[in-house]
Amino acid sequence: MKKVNGHEIITLFEQWSPKRFAEDWDPIGLHIGQLNRPVEKVLVTLDVNEMVIDEAIEAGVNLIIAHHPPIFRPMKHIWTDTPQGRLIEKCIKHDISVYAAHTNLDVAPGGVNDLLVDKLNLKEVQVMAPSISDPLYKLAVFCPVEHAENLRTVLAHAGAGALGDYVGCSFSSIGIGRFTPAEGANPFIGQVGKEEAVSEERIEVVLPGPMRSIVVKAMLAAHPYEEPAYDFFMLDQRTEEFGLGRVGKLDKEMSLEEFARYVKSAFDVPAVRVVGNFNKSVRKVAILGGSGSKYIRDAKRTGADVFVTGDMDFHSAQDAELLDLGIVDPGHHVEKVMIEGVAKKMEDLCAEKGYEITFIRSVVDTEPFRFIM
Repeated sequence: MKKVNGHEIITLFEQWSPKRFAEDWDPIGLHIGQLNRPVEKVLVTLDVNEMVIDEAIEAGVNLIIAHHPPIFRPMKHIWTDTPQGRLIEKCIKHDISVYAAHTNLDVAPGGVNDLLVDKLNLKEVQVMAPSISDPLYKLAVFCPVEHAENLRTVLAHAGAGALGDYVGCSFSSIGIGRFTPAEGANPFIGQVGKEEAVSEERIEVVLPGPMRSIVVKAMLAAHPYEEPAYDFFMLDQRTEEFGLGRVGKLDKEMSLEEFARYVKSAFDVPAVRVVGNFNKSVRKVAILGGSGSKYIRDAKRTGADVFVTGDMDFHSAQDAELLDLGIVDPGHHVEKVMIEGVAKKMEDLCAEKGYEITFIRSVVDTEPFRFIM
């Protein structure tokens, strides 16, 4: 097992939940401390408050991965006699770094919204409000025929050639490559100053734009030539769409009242707020973790019968009524599903890399609301 530092952990995390998925206004990333030091224990939490920091200190944690950024608005001063200043001071004194993944974790496949979908057991799931899709590129690289099979394998392992449910997709054609090694060259084939003609294979693979550097690095490392010939072409096709929220279908139709009780049970909350006729039929469900009042029209546009989201305000609820869109509000705190989801995902990713690291699930209840039934 390999000991790691914070940079290695966060680099792995951002391959799953990249910063480019975040909204422009969202202050994600490293908030407190540094990543350039060894990490043995990581605490995963929804929120960062002083009780969570005390939990991290007691457990000997070096790094906290949180969903909600602890410094959401810019600070002009850090006064350690204020609650927020005291929190920052305590982290620094105990060498605890804090990293926040917010809307990027909402958007990421397998992130917050997909974890919420799993709780409701929705089927035929799609993105509710698409915001990101990357261009696809084609890499064409030339190499000696006898080395082509190995190079195709390397490209596939680097992630190139994945199309839908298929991996390792490529196309090859055979031709003659001609070159003359100049003075100072160290040719794999041929001699300096002498023209060479080699039977070469042109290998073509498709890959998403964000993977270009990874694939090129793998290709250059595996290619026998010191100066490989290759081209990149941007294609009209784009990758799958990413975005906020999800929409899917229930196994069976139920009334809005039945569905609201189902949500209450699935998310283990003491109560839910409901907008709409209790007898309304519900089959198609839109869901967005956190505050979703700005997205009621996106939910309606998908054909959803009901929208599950938190922090619904009065006037947005009235708008939803006018749209005949049911609302079930289980609160913002249901995003706590990310604690187990992120910890499990990172354990799997780190195991693949052979990293020696422990992920701890926070058990501090950070829900600020209490209910009198």
